[in-house]
Amino acid sequence: MAVYTKLNKENVEDILSNYSIGRLEEFKGIQDGIENTNYFLLVDNKKYILTIYEKRVKEKDLPFFSDLMTGLNKENFKCPVPIKNKNNKTISGYKNKSLMIVSFLEGKAKNILNPDNCKSLGHEVARMHLITQNFKIQRQNNLSIGSWRKIFDQVKDKCINIHKDLPKLIESNLTDVEKNWPKNLPRGIIHADLFNDNIFFKNEKFNGIIDFYFSCNDFYALEIAICFNALCFDGSKNNLSFNVTKAISFMNGYSQLRKLNDAERKSIKVLSQGSALRFLLTRVFDAINTVEGAVVKVKDPMEYLVRLEFHKNSKNFEDYFF
Repeated sequence: MAVYTKLNKENVEDILSNYSIGRLEEFKGIQDGIENTNYFLLVDNKKYILTIYEKRVKEKDLPFFSDLMTGLNKENFKCPVPIKNKNNKTISGYKNKSLMIVSFLEGKAKNILNPDNCKSLGHEVARMHLITQNFKIQRQNNLSIGSWRKIFDQVKDKCINIHKDLPKLIESNLTDVEKNWPKNLPRGIIHADLFNDNIFFKNEKFNGIIDFYFSCNDFYALEIAICFNALCFDGSKNNLSFNVTKAISFMNGYSQLRKLNDAERKSIKVLSQGSALRFLLTRVFDAINTVEGAVVKVKDPMEYLVRLEFHKNSKNFEDYFF
């Protein structure tokens, strides 16, 4: 979440005139995140999130995100629900940009998840994977392995300013991952961006997932690898270490509903290495291509060099979980 498109009260009221949810009482820009413009809305004493789509989000993908959240909610999976406008559509337009208003998910993100949190999340991720098996929607993963070299080509000459060895380290890992990337693993709809700020807890209990705007069809095991990167490294950015206890807890929760096959387990190393590379590359790109005037917190790409080193040196899935 971030603020690229600046709105005043009159703008927000103009947008709300296309909805039947009531009168605006309060609104506030949300700075966290890097992809889209987000505002908190209080309308007739009910909370909502207004998202204006920017940057990497393509208009043709918006029905997928809307249908996914709507479908998950119908199956009692906790996530934001898209609100229909007066034309009975969940997607609206404003000043040549698309937007969505969704329900507000109660709870808070935790900076650091404990092993019990990881276990409950693993269970819910497996539940999401199983629920969506019957969904008739498809979206390609635009940030999977086929995109990484293209991103690298765009930042190769400038990323040396972030770290002198960065071009060499990225090239080495990219070559490694391209050579070993799996082709035939169980796949379906994944969230693909399960960082701690997208996972909400209430009274220490899991209370839902937000921000489905990277969701796509890809390997289920890639989702696990992303979670390992996002949630299972502890310490300062210069002294990160992989927390095997958290990874095992996540897998214990996940395996209650869905067990990995041998091919998935054997692929965890390269999938983890690849997902770390993805986040390194997109963070480097965002650090180099900052948007003037935007209210946004650019995330530090350097955290992912340590993760990459761990994945490159790990032997197999037993270094992650037993």
